[in-house]
Amino acid sequence: MYKSYFKIGWRNLLRNKGYSLINIGGLALGMTVALLIGLWMWDELTFNRYHKNYDRIGQVYRHNLRQGQIQTGNIVTTGVGTLLREEYASHFEKVAIVRGRNEEHVLGFGENQFTQVGYFMQPDGPEMFSINMIHGTRGGLADMSSILLSQSVARKFFNTENPVGQIIRMDNKWDLKVTGVYEDLPKNSVFYDATYLAPLDLYLNGWSHLNVWDNYNVYAYVQLKTDGDFKRTSGVIKDAMLPHIDANSAASKPELFVVPMEDWHLKSYFENGVQVRSPLMNSVWYYGIIGCFVLALACINFMNLTTARSEKRAKEVGIRKSIGSVRGQLVGQFYSEAFLVATLAFIVSLLLTQICLPFYNQIADKDMTLPWREPLFWLGCFAFTFLTGLLAGSYPALYLSSFNAVQVLKGTFKMGRFASLPRKILVTVQFTVSISLIIGTAIVYQQIQFAKNRPIGYSREGLISLHPRSPEFNGKYEVLRNELKATGVVDEVAESNYSIVSTLGWNGGFDWRGKDESLNDLTFNINAVTPEYGKTIGWEFLEGRDFSRAFPADASGVIINETTAKIFGFENATDEVLIRNRNDHREEFKILGVIRDVVKGSPFQKTDPCLYFFSRGDQGWLHIRMNDKATAHEALPKIETAFKKIVPSAPFDFTFADDDYMAKFKAEERIGKLASIFSTLAIVISCLGLFGLASFVAEQRTKEIGIRKVMGASVGSLWQMLSKDFVVLVIISFVLAVPMTYSFMNGWLQHYDYRTDISWFVFVLTGVGALAVTILTVSYQAIKAALANPVKSLRSE
Repeated sequence: MYKSYFKIGWRNLLRNKGYSLINIGGLALGMTVALLIGLWMWDELTFNRYHKNYDRIGQVYRHNLRQGQIQTGNIVTTGVGTLLREEYASHFEKVAIVRGRNEEHVLGFGENQFTQVGYFMQPDGPEMFSINMIHGTRGGLADMSSILLSQSVARKFFNTENPVGQIIRMDNKWDLKVTGVYEDLPKNSVFYDATYLAPLDLYLNGWSHLNVWDNYNVYAYVQLKTDGDFKRTSGVIKDAMLPHIDANSAASKPELFVVPMEDWHLKSYFENGVQVRSPLMNSVWYYGIIGCFVLALACINFMNLTTARSEKRAKEVGIRKSIGSVRGQLVGQFYSEAFLVATLAFIVSLLLTQICLPFYNQIADKDMTLPWREPLFWLGCFAFTFLTGLLAGSYPALYLSSFNAVQVLKGTFKMGRFASLPRKILVTVQFTVSISLIIGTAIVYQQIQFAKNRPIGYSREGLISLHPRSPEFNGKYEVLRNELKATGVVDEVAESNYSIVSTLGWNGGFDWRGKDESLNDLTFNINAVTPEYGKTIGWEFLEGRDFSRAFPADASGVIINETTAKIFGFENATDEVLIRNRNDHREEFKILGVIRDVVKGSPFQKTDPCLYFFSRGDQGWLHIRMNDKATAHEALPKIETAFKKIVPSAPFDFTFADDDYMAKFKAEERIGKLASIFSTLAIVISCLGLFGLASFVAEQRTKEIGIRKVMGASVGSLWQMLSKDFVVLVIISFVLAVPMTYSFMNGWLQHYDYRTDISWFVFVLTGVGALAVTILTVSYQAIKAALANPVKSLRSE
């Protein structure tokens, strides 16, 4: 029976090639979008599943009460990790302390030197995270002078040879023995960017140790015992810090707790101490909804075109009913045809997905593949195709099987007065969704552009930065600065403790005249800079002056940003005194000037309070301001030559300040690009259905058009007659889409401190665009029908 159904369905596809192509093409596009979004969602939802003990690994977080709000963070002290290992060993199988961020260092072997990113961790780390070793063992970090290399970095230095036992030099300072090579970690894992793993003791060597309680600069990872429970363990270690910290720190009531690995990526977001859904998790849901909507649009096309052509199959239904077919059998037949179309569409969508994946990965910054060899993947594909066929075929199957056999065979069957109403509703739904997606995408781009045009407090043009990682730099700042300026292509050179756009370096313990007690827990973003820093980056003064070598007292000066000045509340901040109390030591700093806020963090959020202190050099970052006498292409070789003259062994790895700043828009631009692609495909799918419906309407009204032409109707009036119903539906869709999209996008914008106002122009432009696309789509069939020779359509009358 079903074999017969599929044969009839196949013949119908071949008999109506144009409509079949629209149905299969539309469904294939919808399924491709759903597949691509599904792959992205799966990649996000399975983040960190690469690690063998995924369900038993956790990270130690802490709550602190500050200014009446509970603040949550995952940076702890080395003392916390050591305490958990030594005094809470009954609860943890392993504890590993890891440097609180990835570290960029220069690795060298022979003549080859490369700047690489990696992590400093304790010996238990590789075993805890089940790093897959190619050479050596996971226990290779036991010696402070050892290092593990990723496969990609090992190939850079040693090609395909086994490098275990070879000596790698780090920052031209430490000789480290390669004790192992591990597989590159997948992008959807927490240490995906680790090109090397080095002992934490190497990082702490000479300036810190494993029992510090006042310097928050590490992560603490734990692996529970087999019968461990994260909630119960969190209760046990809750007050573990209190006996080890001073009274000032204890005043913030620190509480430790463990966040399981499954929550790190999508659920590690807290508001006032309560775990809430993160923005990334919201994105996962938003894209999932978009995928469902786009697939639904394709299914609506199938429904509309199938039911629109129902009169052509009415006799078939009547004959089948007259020879004994019951409605259930007819429903099964039409469902079989829908499943056949869905299967063909899925095959096409797999090919399209495979073709689009490289481009899609580039935009999404992923490394996704179709898991062809996974049985679970094919089971999911079968379910996906089945559900698509079920959704697409539901309305046509129920509608077509309901025809009255007697009326059909007598020739008295006519479509009801409201037979086209469901199709109109479905078209309206299609365009409401499509218009909403386009408006939303336009607002995303408007928000990005608004933030890009924000005053950032410094000049990015012609500014480059380097992160020196070699002892050769020590004590050579002045020599290097003079050598660079002597090239004739450099205006100024400066050093700073952190990069221009870095938000690292936070400290509290500051007092000032008239300070409110509620600000006792306030921390500031700190940066130590050489006197030329302001001139180099081009910051703007609102009052006061810059650091100057001409005034020795400036060594005890400080420059504050506009946000800090507002917090202090001084009418004139210049010459006021900032007091720092640290370890029973009191320091006073004279405020020399107030600068316009420099955007260091997210350009979508408010600026943090910042303090800039005087330094004479030997800081972590070098900044070079090129002049406009030469292009960057001409200036950079001269700068590199001067650089190599002073520090010949250090790599000349620089970044443009403009690129560093624009990287802050990466996440939002990714959202905008993906949304624009899916919105465009939604419109294409909707227009495919519209084209098919317009073709059917023109075909259905062929004789009416012929009669009207004989009676003197113009091509324009006929075009208007055939197009107006579709235009009205799109206008209704626009009216429905505007308030819904406005409400949703206005809520989305509230997540940003620095946000645009939604412009009415976005709605107008989208509405005009939707009308234009609709008219263009329908016009081809309308004008074609209007220009047809009426003799041909009326010959049989």
